[in-house]
Amino acid sequence: MGGKDGLTPYRGKRHFDRTREPPGTRTSTGEAPAFVVQIHDASTLHFDFRLEADGVLKSWSVPKGPSADPHDKRLAMPSEDHPLEYLAFEGVIPAAGEYGAGTVIVWDRGTYRPLPRKKKGHTLSFGRALDDGHASFRLDGGKLHGGYALTRFRTGERPGEREAWLLVKENDDRAGRRGAPDPRRARSVLSGRTLKQTAAEEAAGHGAA
Repeated sequence: MGGKDGLTPYRGKRHFDRTREPPGTRTSTGEAPAFVVQIHDASTLHFDFRLEADGVLKSWSVPKGPSADPHDKRLAMPSEDHPLEYLAFEGVIPAAGEYGAGTVIVWDRGTYRPLPRKKKGHTLSFGRALDDGHASFRLDGGKLHGGYALTRFRTGERPGEREAWLLVKENDDRAGRRGAPDPRRARSVLSGRTLKQTAAEEAAGHGAA
């Protein structure tokens, strides 16, 4: 998951004199761990799913976005850990040589509760559960609610192979038939803006990431 070096991979990919992305100084958001789902119009349009753990945001790129339907098995490709300040990042990453250039909006955010997992008689911490390849949790966001699970199905240890996970909704009282929204029509929970509106406002000098 890239957590061994903290935020070094994240910082190494960015020029903070060009991008307004945060370099990262916070180590906790408070008592309940936080999550965020961002829509990122980069080289490919996708959702970014991030969970607070061990002082950073563990991150996955989810091409089709989280679904409330337990029948949907969403591919989730891990990316580098992000700083906790990214919970509120929204705006345009400049195209001038910047990693991940494109527009970002916060589609959903809130808190989550890790669900206990035992291995060989011991309860694993949430970070250890992720390292072990399976973690379950309950989301309490503005749009996403109830149980979800992340499961690694490919380790990426073979040459030319990338690590890959599945993000799946638990079949609980918050399950439904709703998939992810059309990302180009979806609105930010912070500003109410679409991707197009965010890009236009920033181009006009009115952005506020």
